[in-house]
Amino acid sequence: MTKYKIPSLTTDIFIFDDDFNFILIKRKNNPYKDYWALPGGFVEYGESVENAAVREAKEETNIDVELKDLVNVYSNPDRDPRGHTISIAFTAKGDFASRRADDDASDIDIFSPEQLCEIDLAFDHDKIVKDCLKKAKNGK
Repeated sequence: MTKYKIPSLTTDIFIFDDDFNFILIKRKNNPYKDYWALPGGFVEYGESVENAAVREAKEETNIDVELKDLVNVYSNPDRDPRGHTISIAFTAKGDFASRRADDDASDIDIFSPEQLCEIDLAFDHDKIVKDCLKKAKNGK
């Protein structure tokens, strides 16, 4: 039987409010330590991508989210220096007041769309955030 290398599966969550402000976490660990990123992480074996998104949002931000839309699948083999990682991105709503950096996050903050060009984002999250903003604005 042939052995296949299998990419890792992750999820990214764009948590936004009615003014399209959004949550980012500052990464506690490498790769991209101290860069801002969307909350997210690896899907566990036996877990749906949707459940992983809700779990990762809670673990990293302390926010209970309601997923709104599937945005896109990001599968460039070079998007993560740890290896081929495929991410499925969602938009979500949640109570920003309950935010607290936790798990793999050293900090958490709220950003406006206008601040996007000023933020050093990890991975390909600049593209993902732009796609999420477009999806969220079209869905309103």
